[in-house]
Amino acid sequence: MRKQYTVQFKAQVVQEILKEEQTLNQLAAEHSVHPNQLKRWKATALEGLPSLFSKGDQAAQTAAEHELQVTELYAEIGRLTTELTWLKKSWPPCPELNGWSCLNGSTRNCR
Repeated sequence: MRKQYTVQFKAQVVQEILKEEQTLNQLAAEHSVHPNQLKRWKATALEGLPSLFSKGDQAAQTAAEHELQVTELYAEIGRLTTELTWLKKSWPPCPELNGWSCLNGSTRNCR
């Protein structure tokens, strides 16, 4: 069975690796982790560093995209509501459905 390490543990070990106070092999022995695994954790951490500084820009962009999507959806709701209202007024009522028009989902043939 493989060992599972917590995110906090990985972050702590990577911080120690970046300090360069001990060699990779010393840290591997100290934490009972294979040196190759430590190299992968370090590479992953270094790859993710640039994204730490761009999150503010991403958050603003995501918020703007969300706001645009909400505006578009409200506009579509308004159009569909108007269309439904118009159809209800222009479609003749169906006597078999107690005055409801056939637009309410009935499969009956109303005229």
